[in-house]
Amino acid sequence: MCNRNILVVVAMVMAGLSPAWATDTHNAHASPDAATEPMNHGAMPGTDHGSMSGTDEMNMEGMRMNHDAMPDETPSSGLRDPRAWSDGYDFSQFPMRHEGGGVKFGSLRVDRLEAVRVDGNTFTTYDLQAGYGGDFDRAVVKAKGDIDGGKLEDASTELLWSHAIAAFWNRRIGLRHDSGAGPDRSWLAAGIQGITPYWFEVDATAYIGEEGRTALNLEAEYELLLTQKWILQPRLEADFYGEDDVGRALGSGLSDLAVGVRLRYEIRREFAPYVGIEWAGKFGGTADYARTAGQETAQARAMAGVRFWF
Repeated sequence: MCNRNILVVVAMVMAGLSPAWATDTHNAHASPDAATEPMNHGAMPGTDHGSMSGTDEMNMEGMRMNHDAMPDETPSSGLRDPRAWSDGYDFSQFPMRHEGGGVKFGSLRVDRLEAVRVDGNTFTTYDLQAGYGGDFDRAVVKAKGDIDGGKLEDASTELLWSHAIAAFWNRRIGLRHDSGAGPDRSWLAAGIQGITPYWFEVDATAYIGEEGRTALNLEAEYELLLTQKWILQPRLEADFYGEDDVGRALGSGLSDLAVGVRLRYEIRREFAPYVGIEWAGKFGGTADYARTAGQETAQARAMAGVRFWF
């Protein structure tokens, strides 16, 4: 029986036929052109896709997913179009946006609005600053003075143009007008305002007035945060004059000096009541004018007030 099968195979080979079990070997050694022809899996004998088990179907599905996830092996593979999000628009078609200085806004800051008690007398002091403009250029109005018995005793109002010259520093030029007791005075003003290292706030302004008068005002303060709500603020202010001004009872050199400290509680950042004490003195020719008028040249003051801004 075995010999008969061998003879049948030999006869088929000689006739140019291949047995069914030799077909796979013949296809494996087929030419490259034949390998590119699509394979009809449905015509393969013995293949029944309907009878595939669930595990076989999951394996086949995983092979398809892995094949779809393979990246395109081209030179641009993995690269993203930097303008895809902008629908093809280029930044060169639009002007460059300025992050600072382009928005105009106004503000009002009242640093001191306080009732001052000294030698049995109470008067009101105000010190405020308003501005409008951008981050680099602003129009600024500064005003401060004393009101005693409903009468303006001493007042100074300035209209300034403020320009940022460095981080935390502004250059200011403009006009100043003094009114109240004595004759009015007008000045040209030029100065700087900003924050020094260690966060000292400084405001220094020089003035040139009528008839060659000159003056210099210096202000410095520091904010010490005791807590997030309680803030202790030391403050110093000094005035200098180049020559005597008899009409306003001011002498040359150092004229006035005030040193004090205020403790405020910020109910909100924009609103904070405070109390404080201050020592104020007159020097040089200004002290001589005060003595002649029967006034004290040095005094301690107690005050209570409110600081707010919006």
